[in-house]
Amino acid sequence: MEQQTEIQGGKMKVVILGGGESGVGAAFLAKKKGLDVFLSDQGSIRDNYKTILLDNAIDFEEGGHNEERILAADWIIKSPGIPKKAEIVGKIHQKGIRLSSELEFAYHFTDAKIIAVTGSNGKTTTTSLIYHILKNDGYNVGLGGNIGKSFAYQVATDDFDYYVLEVSSFQLDDIQNFRPYISLLLNLSQDHLDQYNYNYEEYALAKFRIAENQENDNYFIYNKDDEMSQKLLQTLEINATMIPFSIKEKLNEGGYAIDNELVVKLQEDFKMKVSDLSLVGNHNVANSLAASIAGKLLNISNESIRNSLMTFQAVPHRLEQVAVINDVKYINDSKATNVNAAYYALESVKYPAIWIVGGIDKGNDYTEIEDLVKKKVRAIVCLGLDNEKIIQFFQNKKDLIFETSSMEECVKLCKSIAEPGDTVLLAPCCSSFDLFKSYEDRGDQFKKYVLEGEEIKED
Repeated sequence: MEQQTEIQGGKMKVVILGGGESGVGAAFLAKKKGLDVFLSDQGSIRDNYKTILLDNAIDFEEGGHNEERILAADWIIKSPGIPKKAEIVGKIHQKGIRLSSELEFAYHFTDAKIIAVTGSNGKTTTTSLIYHILKNDGYNVGLGGNIGKSFAYQVATDDFDYYVLEVSSFQLDDIQNFRPYISLLLNLSQDHLDQYNYNYEEYALAKFRIAENQENDNYFIYNKDDEMSQKLLQTLEINATMIPFSIKEKLNEGGYAIDNELVVKLQEDFKMKVSDLSLVGNHNVANSLAASIAGKLLNISNESIRNSLMTFQAVPHRLEQVAVINDVKYINDSKATNVNAAYYALESVKYPAIWIVGGIDKGNDYTEIEDLVKKKVRAIVCLGLDNEKIIQFFQNKKDLIFETSSMEECVKLCKSIAEPGDTVLLAPCCSSFDLFKSYEDRGDQFKKYVLEGEEIKED
């Protein structure tokens, strides 16, 4: 690529902030491209990542930042987990050093076609589904971004023709030239507002950056049912070909689902029964529509798309059924880290539910799910170090509210109050970092304690 030549013209100094999957992948790519690379992590670096750095003679530090060395860089790559408001980030901006995400950095070193998926909810499922559609049709395709292996690491080690990337607002905050062939904005709801000055529109505009560099030979797939998307599209200039989807109305072009029929109208029509989809719930009908449109734009046959939509397996920690024990269903939706995701989870389960909620609040507004909780939830089990906001909101709306501070305690309590026909649903609305390493760790612990010492009956 043109940008690649420019980067490799001299011994550019590249500093990577963060030694996780994203940062180590970017460092590995920088080293492979002959750049002067240094990685810095404020905390400790996991052994598996440290091994990659040591094996490839990549200079690094952990347990603090050498600011002098960092601020001497030509280009700094920031891992998405480092807050925008971190002190070191402010100093980088003051010095005018180029600051990019791993997404932006890796983009400069590949000519592959990129399908990028963002949104407040459904990103992982839809990204995995599009990857499944392409892989199933024999495409040479990689899966990355916020899911699986680092995009940069794959660019360094593989030669894929296509990448399907799950993209967060934090990654999009730090792009300059990143331009997907197909971009998807699935939906918008209030999430991560603590990182966007508690301003919903500021957060939404960060999501829309997925399309800002696209040109008229690219495609932008968006949700016509989404209020904030519709509002912002009235003022934003999108150069890509825009293709809508809806689960509320018929469209002349794009995708829609009415009654039991899913339809995509792009040149040759694609149709299938909603009841034939492997994924359940209205939100997954929308995700399947968006993925089908992407498949059609890539000239995948109707038969192949239909087969993929019927055979796709749900991703872990996303409405994952763990077990049925004593006629009580246990569902792990640890990835429901905002209110809107928890809404979808509660909507998809049958009454009555024992709802596990809590963690680090990101500016949540629980009024969005208030009616659903009144209707479907029999008991609320809080799981977090600080549950006060949740308790205050629901205390006059639900009689049964419990507090727990470990997953073992939480599951034990749920088992003791569950009755035959109940669903125990982990859909926390909050991030996991008060008690757990990640949402995966939270979900894995939930599954462990649910299954511990039980004879499991297949549903």
